[in-house]
Amino acid sequence: MVRPPSPRPLPPVVLMLLLLLLLLLLPPSPLPLAAGDPLPTESRLMNSCLQARRKCQADPICSAAYHHLDSCTSSISTPLPSEEPSVPADCLEAAQQLRNSSLIGCMCHRRMKNQVACLDIYWTVHRARSLGNYELDVSPYEDTVTSKPWKMNLSKLNMLKPDSDLCLKFAMLCTLNDKCDRLRKAYGEACSGPHCQRHVCLRQLLTFFEKAAEPHAQGLLLCPCAPNDRGCGERRRNTIAPSCALPPVAPNCLELRRLCFSDPLCRNFPSSRSRLVDFQAHCHPMDILGTCATEQSRCLRAYLGLIGTAMTPNFVSNVNTSVALSCTCRGSGNLQEECEQLEGFFSHNPCLTEAIAAKMRFHSQLFYQDWPHPTFAVMAHQNENRALRSQPWAPSLFSCTLPLILLLSLW
Repeated sequence: MVRPPSPRPLPPVVLMLLLLLLLLLLPPSPLPLAAGDPLPTESRLMNSCLQARRKCQADPICSAAYHHLDSCTSSISTPLPSEEPSVPADCLEAAQQLRNSSLIGCMCHRRMKNQVACLDIYWTVHRARSLGNYELDVSPYEDTVTSKPWKMNLSKLNMLKPDSDLCLKFAMLCTLNDKCDRLRKAYGEACSGPHCQRHVCLRQLLTFFEKAAEPHAQGLLLCPCAPNDRGCGERRRNTIAPSCALPPVAPNCLELRRLCFSDPLCRNFPSSRSRLVDFQAHCHPMDILGTCATEQSRCLRAYLGLIGTAMTPNFVSNVNTSVALSCTCRGSGNLQEECEQLEGFFSHNPCLTEAIAAKMRFHSQLFYQDWPHPTFAVMAHQNENRALRSQPWAPSLFSCTLPLILLLSLW
């Protein structure tokens, strides 16, 4: 009796192809930092300045150079774009020694713990990287991509009148969320009353827009209103409590920026300068056609990050969506052009204007679609999500399996 031949083991090339096929069939890994995720830890950042500082401390040369440069920052005034930086020679030497350290390129995150300490490290090293030149197009924040949808339950809005405006509906959605409601009440109490303390109001506003879930914060401030609905527009504009959060008398815009860089209020919020730089990095038009530097989601995130700082913007009226700083360019003298450029970065910025309009259109669509269930998940359209999920270079399943089938048939 002839025994059947024992099966031969598959050659290594076939095993490798099978492994490749298995990897292609696996679902993609989740994207980092969803909108409802807890505050990010420094380990989630690719190169946290806190981690980079610890690595630097382990190197005597790096540690000594950093300590020397840190002592230099107290004697070097923060240069404005119109000023020439003045950096002592020994500080430049310390900066040169840090060029190859782990501190170069370190980043922070808006919602991370110990954000103030991280930003202090960033700005110390930022001077080292630029050798004293102040760069407004470099952001200290690492931007992450949201991936989890925002769950909404519109059935709970039945307690409102059917013709209630959308700003009231978004306010109700915030009220029905414990965390959003708690944070909103905190800044509401701090910003109300004729004798409110502006620095306390700003602190609570900054906390709300930093810690509340992004869809709640954006829904409250960027809710769409009908052109003739002044009540809705007033509710939207009063989200920032202008009577308390904004200066009673509009200062010069350049003075407002100087306050952001040097005033004790801004020193209480070291992120103020960082937020302004982040906004200018993500919302600036790159050419006369208005081509924007980054995606609209990043611009909006940077814009909302300014609320609660000395550079807090707001809607200018109850009847449109134009925004502006609470400042003027009167009396700017030979700096008139520079002042108007800063002021126009808010009031005449096509990137910011379109980002706000697109988000308001998205918010409007939420309430005028027939959803299959009163509780549903909402995912805002983001180019970065789509790019990560559909890779044009990835081969199709058929193109990967065809060579494998041919090899197996030959074998």
